[in-house]
Amino acid sequence: MAPLSWAGAGFGQVLASGRRWLRAGAGFGQALASGGRDFGKVQMDQDLLDRAMAATTAEGTLAHRMGIRIVSASGAEVVATMPVAGNTQPFGLLHGGASCVLAETIGSLGAALHAGLGRVVVGIEISATHHRGAKDGEVTAVATLAHGGRTLVTFDIVITDSAGRRVCTSRLTCMIRDQVPGNGAAPLVEGAGPLGTDAGPLENRE
Repeated sequence: MAPLSWAGAGFGQVLASGRRWLRAGAGFGQALASGGRDFGKVQMDQDLLDRAMAATTAEGTLAHRMGIRIVSASGAEVVATMPVAGNTQPFGLLHGGASCVLAETIGSLGAALHAGLGRVVVGIEISATHHRGAKDGEVTAVATLAHGGRTLVTFDIVITDSAGRRVCTSRLTCMIRDQVPGNGAAPLVEGAGPLGTDAGPLENRE
């Protein structure tokens, strides 16, 4: 699986555009769970989180083309919806691959929020069990953190139909790295630009 990409600009750029000072090394899950209180000098306001969620489904991404909408997100849980229409197989049922895309989209977002600045996540394994078909309406996916380490993070994802019946159970494991594999870019750290570009320090950046 390819490294997690955020609408071409990089998730680091989305985060670096915020006005608050962010220090690499602590997970955003802690900051979000704190309700805004400081954990390890990591702060994240709602505007910054909104931008991160928007980048996940930005125009040009597969998630956008499939109509995936992020409802809420943190390093511990991500919730999203996806329409059945437009994502079906020839028999008119929700395509199993669409369920996998939905699962990996929100699991990867949760993993990135858990990892925090200066790190990237790469999906290394996904599994899915398809329990029943969905013909119409939308499905809802909930990704719950099953394991959150420094180098590996795993999310369990449950997808249900509009009647609350389980459609799919998936599990995604991502590897957390300090730089993007294959391109030699440095991680986003204090004083460095997004993914190693020279964009200046993070503090007071508009």
